[in-house]
Amino acid sequence: MNAMVEAVTTAKASAPVRQRTLPTGPLPSVSVPAGSLPTVPCSVVWSRGHAYVLEGIHGRARWVGVDDRGRPRSFTGAELQSRGWTRTR
Repeated sequence: MNAMVEAVTTAKASAPVRQRTLPTGPLPSVSVPAGSLPTVPCSVVWSRGHAYVLEGIHGRARWVGVDDRGRPRSFTGAELQSRGWTRTR
């Protein structure tokens, strides 16, 4: 019985292991003109210390986030533009 276990263990150990490699380098970025909000769904921008995510609600794009108390807030692109926003925190 031990010889069989050793044979199986040896067979598994000598089998080639195929490893996957992930691409390296910078992540692809979406080109957005300076000063205009991104239009790709799930994009994230920051306004007044809070993150807002672009979501499509019934065909209308809205920027959704939370306020200081955790209450949901949503803005149109024009509203968020007037509040001011950045791509980084």
